[in-house]
Parts: sequence; C-alpha cells; structure tokens
Amino acid sequence: MESLKPYRILLYYKYVTIPDYEIFAAQHLDYCKQLGIKGRILIAEQGINGTLSGTIEQTDAYIAHMQSNPLFADMVYKIDESEGHAFKKLFVRPKKELVTLRYDTKLDPNVISGKRLTPEQFHEQLQRDDVIIIDGRNDYEYDLGHFRNAIRPTVESFREFPEWIRENLSDAKDKTILTYCTGGIRCETLTGVLLNEGYTDVAQLEGGITTYGKDPVVQGRLFDGKMYVFDERISVRINQTDEDIIVGKCYHCENPTDVYINCADDLCHLQHLVCDDCMDEHDNYCSDDCRTNDLERKQA
Repeated sequence: MESLKPYRILLYYKYVTIPDYEIFAAQHLDYCKQLGIKGRILIAEQGINGTLSGTIEQTDAYIAHMQSNPLFADMVYKIDESEGHAFKKLFVRPKKELVTLRYDTKLDPNVISGKRLTPEQFHEQLQRDDVIIIDGRNDYEYDLGHFRNAIRPTVESFREFPEWIRENLSDAKDKTILTYCTGGIRCETLTGVLLNEGYTDVAQLEGGITTYGKDPVVQGRLFDGKMYVFDERISVRINQTDEDIIVGKCYHCENPTDVYINCADDLCHLQHLVCDDCMDEHDNYCSDDCRTNDLERKQA
C-alpha cells in the first residue's frame, strides 16, 4: 500500500561486531547529514541502535545504503508513517555499550538471550497464570502504558536492572519469565542477564511493543495505555481495539491521562503526566516552586 504521509520514522537495531566503530560512527554521521535525515543513532563495537525520521525518499535511501553493507544487510526496520520529522536534530554517537548496563559479565546477545516469541505467542503467554511479566523499560515508560499484569520496574535507568532482579526476583528462578521493551533491543540484554543470574525459562517479545501493536491478529490486545517513544511524538497508541484504556495518572491530581509534558521551567524540565485541567491550572509547571522561580528569573 502506498504511503499517505510524506515522512517516515525508522526504528532499528542489530547486534553485530563493528570494527573501528568510532571511525564508522564519524563516517555515518557525515552520510546522514548529507542525506538530510534527523534522529538518534548509537554505534558501538557490538552493533547499532537507531531511530530516525525523513521523507520517504530519504528513508528508502538510508535503508538501501545500510543493506549494501554486509554487516547490516539483514537488519529489520520498524516503520511508522508521519506528517513530518519526529526529531529536531541529528545525533550519531559512538558508545562503549549499545545499551548501557555495566554488568559484571560481558554479554553477547548473539550467544546468550531469551527465546523469541511472536506477538501471537506472547499474547497467548500473557494469559497464563503461572508466568512473570517484566517490563524491560524505565518506570516512567511503564506509567504511561504497559502489558496487563506486568511488573513495574523501580528503575530509572537500564543499568539498575541486575540489582533490581536480585532484590525482587530471587525466589522466582524456576518460573517462566516474559520480558518486553519498546523495540526489542533492551530485552536482548535483559534476558541475557536473567539467564546469567540462573533463571532458566526466559522469553522476550520479538520486535518489542512496536511490532506487537502492528500485528494484524493480536491488534495490541492486553496492552493498556500508550507506548512511550523517544521522539517528538512522546506517545503512540498500541491497542487498536475497543479494549484500549488509559492507565497514566496525573502528576498533580492522579486523574487518568496519557499526556506527558516537560515542566515549563527550563532549569527543571521534569517530564510528567498531566491532565488538561491541571495543565491549565499549573501553567505547564510541575510545582508552584518551579513556576515562582521561573517567573522571578524572567522578571530579573
């Protein structure tokens, strides 16, 4: 089917050894600048992880360029249509780890990771009473939307997961563990951690929530709320059925909402869920202190 919108958003990753990854990152930045795309691309010795936006012609050219490189010829792209760019700038950065973990043991997802489940298989597993469902994202992502009965991780960054697992799941090593994240990359590593920590029956949602929401059979069922995304959209609907419900709670009054905003105080910028009434009442500030401090600085 021909696209009805002029722009597209690509989400992709691949764990593959990239020789001289810092040089490759610099060359890739130059290519992306010339192409005119925007987004955030991370490159490490262990692979690439990117999300970018561009016109249909630009994204087609980018995919063709990557497919011409044997390292990325089979890389999978998750594609959303868009009316415009989803990013304001372009970042292509080399990193020591593709997903920052700082784990004691070096893990290669191509060697150790959980079983892959299709959206249909994952949906079936979600309905079992004897499984443990772990949200492999940060707490604020969970608060906007999550799979029904999933455990909310009390982590603010991915590298906190090993300690969180040891503190919260030490008595569940004989249980079936299901994990999921936005596009799949974090679960590649998270399931490796679980297996390395002694859990034996570990599985991950292939392609992440993004793929699950596009599956024509599942249609996003059992995902409540919206999925947090790291671009200008902030949130994306996943459940395409009439079962879709709002799970987010307003930072101020705890009424249901699925709107995330940044605090209007430039020195704060706390990202928080807010309902329409409180957005007006608090002028987009997260607290009275932020409003007072911001106004005083502007009047000075």
